[in-house]
Amino acid sequence: MNIAIVGTGYVGLVSGTCFADTGANVTCVDVDAAKIERLQKGEIPIYEPGLDELVVKNVKAGRLKFTTDLASILNEQEIVFSAVGTPPDEDGSADLKYVLEVAKTIGENLDKYVVVVTKSTVPVGTALKVRNTIQAELDKRKVTVEFDVASNPEFLKEGNAIKDFMSPDRVVVGVESERAKKTLTKLYKPFLINNFRVIFMDIPSAEMTKYAANSMLATRISFMNDIANLCERVGADVNMVRAGIGADSRIGRKFLYAGCGYGGSCFPKDVKALIKTADKCGYSMDVLKAVERVNEKQKSILFEKLQKAFDGQKLDGKTIALWGLSFKPETDDMRESTALVMIDLLIKAGCKVRAYDPVAMTECKRRIGDAVTYCRDMYDAVLDADALLLLTEWKEFRLPTWQVIKKAMVRPLVIDGRNIFDAEELDENGFEYHCIGK
Repeated sequence: MNIAIVGTGYVGLVSGTCFADTGANVTCVDVDAAKIERLQKGEIPIYEPGLDELVVKNVKAGRLKFTTDLASILNEQEIVFSAVGTPPDEDGSADLKYVLEVAKTIGENLDKYVVVVTKSTVPVGTALKVRNTIQAELDKRKVTVEFDVASNPEFLKEGNAIKDFMSPDRVVVGVESERAKKTLTKLYKPFLINNFRVIFMDIPSAEMTKYAANSMLATRISFMNDIANLCERVGADVNMVRAGIGADSRIGRKFLYAGCGYGGSCFPKDVKALIKTADKCGYSMDVLKAVERVNEKQKSILFEKLQKAFDGQKLDGKTIALWGLSFKPETDDMRESTALVMIDLLIKAGCKVRAYDPVAMTECKRRIGDAVTYCRDMYDAVLDADALLLLTEWKEFRLPTWQVIKKAMVRPLVIDGRNIFDAEELDENGFEYHCIGK
């Protein structure tokens, strides 16, 4: 089966590689010639565990190819996935410029039936715009070519994307014809051979499902952070509260962890886009607006705790160690990360920042340059530090040698933004410890 994936970002590259690994002939397309050249050499532009080996394996097998020229390979394909970026506009709505550029190219060059599938996260109604754009180009050429459009939103978790793709708990597909449904069923059957869980629906429902899913997860996080902040004020322990409500089968334990805010490429963007979609329809998503407000406030909560720990003293000249820069473990993605907010607040307060992250320091330097000192490991980061702030719960941070850290620090102060440390252990080692919701 021949398929093309347009866009070699996170979604496109993971999807294309995994499709190739099941035996499909995949051509990944991108307008960035330098990126395509790197991929052809086996150099992976994103960090995702296991992806580099899978790319090299499938390129060597001849099932995975890369090109900058969609037109030249278009009419060899049964399915074309559009996985290009949909960055937020200034007003928070999704920018469909790249999605519609792909549709225009398809319309300009299409000579045979194909299913055009939107993989990017897009607002309800985008598939219709894609259809109209393709048809307008066919009309200009005065040709009649059958095609279908479909929606197949992705539900990949960064850091676990390959497993999510290969063993999905569900695949959501929006179609408008039996022919498109049959084609996409054929593509996905190898993934779900033992438990075929593809949920077919109409296209607008499929487009809405992605936004609704991410918005629900974001809501749980902000709700739990609100509960955590209240726990601190009434003397409760948010970890015990989480255990108590998570044991309710109607609620469950996932996404109930309190912390210093969510970030990444999906939750912030999708919440904003859904709010904007509703606004355009004359409806206010009041719950989601509150979710967004809580999250933005939560990103500065560690700075507030730091100020409180210094009892109103100026932070100017203090050295602050940061463990973690990416928005979550197992990725170098810093989009909307709490670390960016924290670094900005600390620098404005006159602090010197020493930072360490296992994989995201190159990305951080690309974003903010040498505004912070990048350290060789987590112990180097705490050298002469007046406080240590944990922002990302990487596994290597979970069992540090506290006595070594205490000797390296000016003041043994730890502020844990992800509640991963044991308060009793830190107390026994002579640390002042603060976390979220206790």
